[in-house]
Amino acid sequence: MAELLTGAAALIILSALVGLVRVLRGPTRADRLLAAQLLSTAGIGALLLLAAAGAPELIDVALVLALVGAFASVAFVMASRVIDRR
Repeated sequence: MAELLTGAAALIILSALVGLVRVLRGPTRADRLLAAQLLSTAGIGALLLLAAAGAPELIDVALVLALVGAFASVAFVMASRVIDRR
């Protein structure tokens, strides 16, 4: 069962790598924001799958990543507002 969960986590990470391309090359700021949220969500999902596979300490890492992802989104929106005012 642990192999199946690890494989699912690897697939999630591969899909997040596609989102990383959009973060780096996204034509608009909104594309970059949504791709960054995808990376955060995919990372949380992969960490929780790995925690279920036998590394329960990764649950705490997933919680921290959820907080960092939420704060990063808020910071991005606030920075976009400042840039748009100029």
